[in-house]
Amino acid sequence: MQATAVSHGAATIINAIATGKGAGFGIGLETKATVKLNDSGNITGKIKEAPDEDTKLIELCAKKVFEHFGVNYGAEIETESNIPIARGLKSSSTAANAVVLAAAGAIARAGHGKIKEVRVSKNVTEQQVFINNRLIDIELLINLGVDAAIEAKVTITGAFDDASASFLGGFVVTDNVKRKILRCGDFENLNVLIFVPEEKAYTIKVDVGKMKLLSREVNIAWDEALSGNLYTAMTLNGMLYCATTKNNTEIPLEALNAGAIAAGLSGKGPSVVALTRDNVDKIRDAWKQFGGEVVVTKVNNEKARIID
Repeated sequence: MQATAVSHGAATIINAIATGKGAGFGIGLETKATVKLNDSGNITGKIKEAPDEDTKLIELCAKKVFEHFGVNYGAEIETESNIPIARGLKSSSTAANAVVLAAAGAIARAGHGKIKEVRVSKNVTEQQVFINNRLIDIELLINLGVDAAIEAKVTITGAFDDASASFLGGFVVTDNVKRKILRCGDFENLNVLIFVPEEKAYTIKVDVGKMKLLSREVNIAWDEALSGNLYTAMTLNGMLYCATTKNNTEIPLEALNAGAIAAGLSGKGPSVVALTRDNVDKIRDAWKQFGGEVVVTKVNNEKARIID
């Protein structure tokens, strides 16, 4: 049996590395993961668009799900994504979410449960996964993916904020240390522009000590996010982390000058994300001087879901 799940990407409002508290929002980029069960006892992974990247994370995600639900399966996992890897766009968290959800769906289809669509309002349905007659809590799946990310050493904080924004869509404000969502909801349906430089920046290589030098100021930005001032928080956070990571502050500043509502470094960079209602072309033109690639997408407010 098998299942395919999709989880959307996310971008940073507050990077949690300095303080252990973060915030993020969903974006329209996505990762699909297919988990096909077998009796081999081995779990193998493949990243379709990046076959040379390490597959330890996605293999650990499936393993964590199997262990939690007490099943003994091998699996073949394949992920497919349009999220640039190691650019601060939550590619790891998004892949983890897609794999844990697909693994849970595959277990359900193998005779251990079921997948239901439940109407929660006139125009909205919600997907529910049951295993052993118990409804699977979304936060459980998020935490299994976070546990796998920590074990795979692709995260410093556990990236609970990134994983929650990716899985739930909309915006989240979190305490990553306690793994608690303190505020969440739908995010304004804005255009999202992402400046993607050619260079990669792997989380494990960042200078955490330098980031923590501005922890007091980052806390001020996080308080703004918790109060609902998401755009102010995002821009302030981005400038603070640019200062501690040697990323170019001119990139978000040029976006703001071209009419962005907010702009800032996503994660540890090097990508910069800008939000706008109607200045897409102006911001894209302003970024031409910096080289790199500009990706245009939208805010995502949809939850991760099984799609086949």
